Amino acid sequence: MKKSFAVFLKRNLAFAKLAIVTNLEYRLNYFVDAIVQPIMTTGIEILLWLGVFAGTHSVTINGFGKDFYLSYALWAAFFARIATSWMYEFRMIEEVSSGTINSLIVRPMGFYEYYLSQLLGYKFITTIISMIIPIIASYYFKLPCIYERIPLASLLCFYYLILVHTISFLVCSVAFHLTKISSFTVAKNLMLWILTGELFPLDLIPQPWRSQLISLPFASGVYLPVGYISGRVDHSYMVHGFISVTIALVILNLIASWLWKIGLRSYSGTGA
Repeated sequence: MKKSFAVFLKRNLAFAKLAIVTNLEYRLNYFVDAIVQPIMTTGIEILLWLGVFAGTHSVTINGFGKDFYLSYALWAAFFARIATSWMYEFRMIEEVSSGTINSLIVRPMGFYEYYLSQLLGYKFITTIISMIIPIIASYYFKLPCIYERIPLASLLCFYYLILVHTISFLVCSVAFHLTKISSFTVAKNLMLWILTGELFPLDLIPQPWRSQLISLPFASGVYLPVGYISGRVDHSYMVHGFISVTIALVILNLIASWLWKIGLRSYSGTGA
């Protein structure tokens, strides 16, 4: 049992290292992805909220001042970068659609774990660099930020990333039956853009929708970790976030595994 676990761990660490080495090899692309793109996104969000406060001529919106919204915009851009997997999702879909999945399913590893380990490795090396920017900006501009809460907020976001990968695996399983499913990824990303709180804080939504959306596991991608760092939400929300993501992981993994097995049998049966 211990030996098999050690082999499993060693195998997945190798996959993670593969993703790290691959992304560091293209330094310009890594620099743009880890630094330039989040900075540009943050700049746009901050300008948007400055415009909102200037237009409303109000000191607070929904009980929070301008500094809280600037802090939210700053951190949301970086947590949103962690909580996305569209690049690896397109790769997974392409593996199935093109037939190159043949070279993976014959190896002693799982398709799910192969891409999950790479995704986590890539996000880890990207987060190490990109997270420095909001920390420095929050300190320099004296924005609301509880620095000791950053580790737990990051842990929740990475845990949510596993859920996002599971959704990607589910979408990928549909590729066995449908030829073109790239639109599924686009539609899913647009939906998560709102449900995670990346577009705007979920507490701006009127009741009863506000409580329902915050209770969903998707809020753990951006709203809960960012709200926890900036002081918008307390520790109880984080506990609920871990619980809701765990429940969603169990349910979606069961569905995704079922679809994958059906799709794989159909795929093998056609002689592809």
